[in-house]
Amino acid sequence: MTRIALIGYGAMGHELERLAPEHGCEVVRIFDDATPIRPTSPADFDVAIDFSQPDAVIPTVQALCALKRNVVVGTTGWLDRRSEIEQCCHDNGIGLIYGSNFSVGVQIFYHLVREAAFYAERETNYDVMLHEWHHKRKKDSPSGTALKAASIVIEELSRKDHLAIDAQSSPIDPHALHVSSTRGGEIVGTHQLTLDSVFDTIEITHRAKNRSGFAIGALLAARWVADKRGVFDFTAMFTDIMSLPHA
Repeated sequence: MTRIALIGYGAMGHELERLAPEHGCEVVRIFDDATPIRPTSPADFDVAIDFSQPDAVIPTVQALCALKRNVVVGTTGWLDRRSEIEQCCHDNGIGLIYGSNFSVGVQIFYHLVREAAFYAERETNYDVMLHEWHHKRKKDSPSGTALKAASIVIEELSRKDHLAIDAQSSPIDPHALHVSSTRGGEIVGTHQLTLDSVFDTIEITHRAKNRSGFAIGALLAARWVADKRGVFDFTAMFTDIMSLPHA
């Protein structure tokens, strides 16, 4: 069993704790606002899973570096400080895996997005766009998942070379990939890639029903990174992660 520490104990923390035994993990320690992780905290765990807040990622990783413990970072909004994180992990010999979305289904969605963009590159009649829906409490827009999907499209589709993420009040630049958002209600998360032509429309949609898919992916990532050193992208490592033996 991989021994897990949870950083944050909200809805995702409770779901991780519930599913851990089914996926070869055991939650042995919880750090929250009342008991924050520190460089002097007990280190009786193998991997920490952080689903807290972007502004907490740096001090959390610094504390884990001092404790020589690996980490799964499920929080987005900190990549502008990635070089600082990488240096800390390198200097202290720990492993870190991060992702815009740890849902196994979303990773499959990313693979389908890449395939769709690959074919759209060759069939120029199709325009491409992305839209995402989330609950009314979500702070960032577009979502990290949508931005990751958009980066995949731009890698494969030469006629789209930048993003348009604001509301458009005039005809859109044909070289822009429009990524739009809706916020409201209790939507867990829906992401849709649309390819549209004068002939037909193709839609690829991932619709999250609950948090379980995210939690399972994070637990798989924790098992995978437990014996690694360095900084890894969950999407880049997904095929390797899915080859793990069943717990």
